[in-house]
Amino acid sequence: MLRIWFNHWFRTAYSLIELMKNGYDEQVCIIGSHSAENSPIRLMCDEWYAEEYLDEKEYVDFCLDFCKAHNIDIFVPHRHMTAIAANSSRFESIGVKLFSDSFDKLSLFENKAKAYNELSKLASVNIPCFKTVTNADDFKAAFKELSGEYPDLCVKFVKDEGAQSFRHIKPKTNAFDSLRKYPGLSITYDELYSALATVESFDELMVMPYMDSVEVSVDCLQTDNGIIALPRSKGAFHIEELLFDSDIITMAEKIVTYAELQYPCDIQFRYLNGKPQLLEVNARMSGGLPMSCAAADINIPALALSKLTGKGCPMPSYEHKNKLFSNVEIPIIIA
Repeated sequence: MLRIWFNHWFRTAYSLIELMKNGYDEQVCIIGSHSAENSPIRLMCDEWYAEEYLDEKEYVDFCLDFCKAHNIDIFVPHRHMTAIAANSSRFESIGVKLFSDSFDKLSLFENKAKAYNELSKLASVNIPCFKTVTNADDFKAAFKELSGEYPDLCVKFVKDEGAQSFRHIKPKTNAFDSLRKYPGLSITYDELYSALATVESFDELMVMPYMDSVEVSVDCLQTDNGIIALPRSKGAFHIEELLFDSDIITMAEKIVTYAELQYPCDIQFRYLNGKPQLLEVNARMSGGLPMSCAAADINIPALALSKLTGKGCPMPSYEHKNKLFSNVEIPIIIA
């Protein structure tokens, strides 16, 4: 029986684990760990362990020791995924296979500016115009240059997860109206410049056009004879849609092929002036992957596991038909 470890995954990994357990052609034992003892993921795991916060180097050593102590065959990393991939040979030496792409691919896509520069070599992939800055004066210059061409701009750090640092730069904000909206998504130029000017320098920050359109997240997997590409449009009221935009599918396939991504990934786009533009590439399973799998009636986590274990990964047939769907949260008792 394969012993598969998921470390510190987000909440919707509950469904990713369920797909893997139900879709793989052999019985598996899922081991889960998290710093949140009562994460709902534990209910889908056969074994559950607590984690403490450690820095990257300490955490890699912890993972190696954990794999040895718990006889892990497959490691599906999330926390410190890139550092773990950098030490893939150490895991291989103890018989552990990583459910992950290589360090060079992960580190490329971890830095959004580097990824944009690299993928700009692909003529068929639309990359939005952007500037990177590391101090307030450079931000001022970049803002002046880009605002001459684009009426709306935004910023985010080149290394970010879940768009935590994203800010839409608005001419003004209304403090009272903000009480009715999710906080932190917009900021004025003066507020942002003042905040940046409080430090001499900072990590690379991207300044780019703000794209006021739906986000399309494409769940992808390279199979033995083709690329699965499921474009999931994120609409209002938690209603999503499989939206088979041929331009987006072509760009996603080009990126997967060029980067030689072998495991599930999530490629995000937004429209600018009617044309889809690349937002980012996440070289891991997305939180919305279970919805894409349900809508297309295919099982990407199980297919990827089959690929990793050498059983092959045939291209499944699925209907390229737009479908509306949603995710209904159902209460579960954790403890």
